[in-house]
Amino acid sequence: MRKIWYLNSCSTCQRIINELGGLEDFEHQNIKETNISAKDLDWLKEKAGSYEALFSRRSMKYRAWGLHEKTLTEADYRKYILEEYTFLKRPVIVIGEQVFVGNAKKEVEAAKEALNG
Repeated sequence: MRKIWYLNSCSTCQRIINELGGLEDFEHQNIKETNISAKDLDWLKEKAGSYEALFSRRSMKYRAWGLHEKTLTEADYRKYILEEYTFLKRPVIVIGEQVFVGNAKKEVEAAKEALNG
């Protein structure tokens, strides 16, 4: 599978896509238009190790919904990602069986290596 989940209006996502050469041969899914499916999220969880690894605490709704004051379980992370697209850490890039989550420099570099390797 070669796929990227991203937010079209996110300049960081756009920068990363450009940095990775445009990812023209990838399936692109703008999560604002089509949120991630439960099946895809569960598959990503298996590759990433947890739903928490896919969850963005930077979402404005994280504080607005009072989630910063709660102890969230894996089931909670899954539920919130499926409920609200902004809770998916982005971008999520899949190259074969490898999954790269978020915009940290090391993730982007690892994705770059996987593409070029």
